[in-house]
Amino acid sequence: MLNLDRLRTLSAVARHGSVSAAAEGLHVTTSAVSQQIAKLERETGQQLLAKNGRGVRLTDAGRLLADHAVRILSQVELAQAELEAHRGQAVGDLRLGAFPTAARGLFPPALAALRADYPQLRARLQEMEPAESVRGVVRGDLDLAVVLDWYNRPLPLPDGLAKAPLLDDPADVAMPSDHRLARRSTVDLEEFADDEWISWPHAEFCHDWLMFTLRGSGVEPRIAHMAEEHHTQLALIAAGLGVAVAPRLGRGPVPEGVSVVPVRHTMRRHVYAIWRADADRRPSIRAAVTALQEAGKAVSGG
Repeated sequence: MLNLDRLRTLSAVARHGSVSAAAEGLHVTTSAVSQQIAKLERETGQQLLAKNGRGVRLTDAGRLLADHAVRILSQVELAQAELEAHRGQAVGDLRLGAFPTAARGLFPPALAALRADYPQLRARLQEMEPAESVRGVVRGDLDLAVVLDWYNRPLPLPDGLAKAPLLDDPADVAMPSDHRLARRSTVDLEEFADDEWISWPHAEFCHDWLMFTLRGSGVEPRIAHMAEEHHTQLALIAAGLGVAVAPRLGRGPVPEGVSVVPVRHTMRRHVYAIWRADADRRPSIRAAVTALQEAGKAVSGG
């Protein structure tokens, strides 16, 4: 009888391409991954991994079993979802991912509501960027993720995922309080053509969106600094080091020395939950979506 945890480990190695990356995705040590693979090799009587330079590769037997593992684990998940639906209760583990401002702005009340309403449900949150969350849901490392796209730049989603809207999050421009536009009621992006910008890091979805949007407004971006956390961006702005787009979700108090002004043509982020469609009947998924939607209503005043 093949052990499901060991099949899950082999599948993770196949997806991630290395033992260390599989360990990170499974939130275990590399030693634990190696031990699980060694036990699986003893169970099957075949070598599943082979050395490949400084890393490893799947043998033909390993690739064959990994392909079966994907189908087996998918069927197990479907069975678990149907059993949970039949029982009609939100129970067990629920692995969640969210980008930082959603983790800060939506999840504290949502997780508190889930704990109060479903004491047998163990929800665990991990903060991560949207593209990473999408991959986590597709791979099965996450059960549900909260992701975003922008009003003019959708986030590509693979087939097989379900989604539910949580809120639309307006974004303003944050600038030093002595900036020439700081006392305006609204601004246009074109008015910041001569300013230096503080952006999210390269290769992040929001950085690409900012470049796309500024160039679409006739502004060639002059990126002075990059910071992943909005609080860091606001601290740099308070020091007079540039301007930035500042979404409202999870923003918190604006530090002294920073002014935040709405954009005349409103910029919005669409925030939504995603999960695998084959888990759609799980009460725990439905409970989490409902809790997040209620948190979204509270944030947006709906």
